[in-house]
Parts: sequence; C-alpha cells; structure tokens
Amino acid sequence: MRVIADYHTHTKYSHGKGSIRDNIVEAINKGLKKIVIADHGPGHWLYGVNKKDLYKMRDEIERLKTEFKEIEILLGIEANIISVDGELDVDDEVISLLDVLLAGFHNGAFFKGVRDWRELYFKNKLSRIVPILQRDARITNTIAMVKAIKNYNIDIITHPGAKVDIDTREIAKAAAEKGTLLEINSSHGFLNVDYVKIAMKENVNFVINSDAHKPKDVGKVDDGIAIALRAGLPFDRIINIES
Repeated sequence: MRVIADYHTHTKYSHGKGSIRDNIVEAINKGLKKIVIADHGPGHWLYGVNKKDLYKMRDEIERLKTEFKEIEILLGIEANIISVDGELDVDDEVISLLDVLLAGFHNGAFFKGVRDWRELYFKNKLSRIVPILQRDARITNTIAMVKAIKNYNIDIITHPGAKVDIDTREIAKAAAEKGTLLEINSSHGFLNVDYVKIAMKENVNFVINSDAHKPKDVGKVDDGIAIALRAGLPFDRIINIES
C-alpha cells in the first residue's frame, strides 16, 4: 500500500513551520501526486489562518502550479466545528476560495456562543474527570458533527475521535450519505483501529493523511497505513492509495 496524495498539511500560515513551497517540494521528493495545503480555520484562537492570508495563499498556489507541474496542488482549510448546531468557522466567502473543505473538533476553537462553550468545551473537559458526563458529552459531540456534515459540503472529517469522543457509527452513516471522507490521521492515530472497524460497516470511504506541521512530515503516513491494515480496511475504500 502506497499513499499517493496527502490531503492534510499545514504551513506557517497557521500552526506549521514551513512554507507552501516547502511542503510541495517534500511531497514531490516522496513521490506524491497530489498535496492539499489545509491550515487551521480562522476560528482557532491560537493558530487560525488570517482570512486575508487565504487570498495570498490562493494566489501563491496558482503561481506554484505553473512551476511544479508534476504534482496537483490544492488549497484547503481545516475548519473548526464551533457550535452544537454544527456551524463551522468559515463563511461562503472563504469556502469559495477553497478546493477542499476539511473540518473537525479542536480544543483551541473559539466557540460561537455561551451554550456552545458549555456543551462543546467545558462539558468535554469535565467529562474526563466526571464519568457521569461522558455519555452526554459524546451525544452532544456527535450531534454537532453530524449537523456539520449535513449542513456543509465537507470533503474530509479530520481525526474523528481524537479531540472529543464521538459515536463513530453515526458519524460514518452521515458521512456516507453526503460522500464525506473519514480521515485516518497518522499524527493523532484517529480513526484508531476500533473506530475504523466500526465505521467500515457503513458505506463510507476513508483517506490516510499526515497532518504534517513540518515539511519533513508531509507524506509521513506509515502509522495511518498500519491502522488501516490492522483494521482490515479494504484498499478500495481508501481514496488516496495505490496497492
């Protein structure tokens, strides 16, 4: 199994260490045929990409396409789920700039309102030490993610289960209905083996990504491949591999 595309890489425009060019060069050196630059959505209070910078990134990618014709270069964003109603921290203007929309939960997201902070931030934090809250938090997280999938044309749900607990079967059902991919994230280890086994019971497809924050980690997906193999995930359910 060989991954030929990395749909989740970060740059200095958000939480990454390198430039767009650095990530592209690394991807080419590792034999990738496609790379997506997907920095954190603007609602991440520490690392969110500046909305104005997305225009610079779009222009930069268009210039780099003429220089690096051997690889497909796409602009994405890793949007944050910021409300229990599944709202994302990207508007129509931002989405219009993108080739790929990724979305997931992040601890650093700036949630929309008081209710959202209570339900998606504080409840999840408390559930780690107060077991009685765990089931309720899981239900709320799942509802929010399912609504996000239904309300937006999300291409990829990033590291489902890594930041907050979710009902994998329900997420997989919603993703299958919308044609949304579930990510096996090589940095976070989610979907983990158990989650993949649950999700693959639904008619959903998967993508293995690096979530690289340094150029040298672009295309570094061995851990994700290992998860897929241990789960017995059929190769034809993974959209970015050659077998």
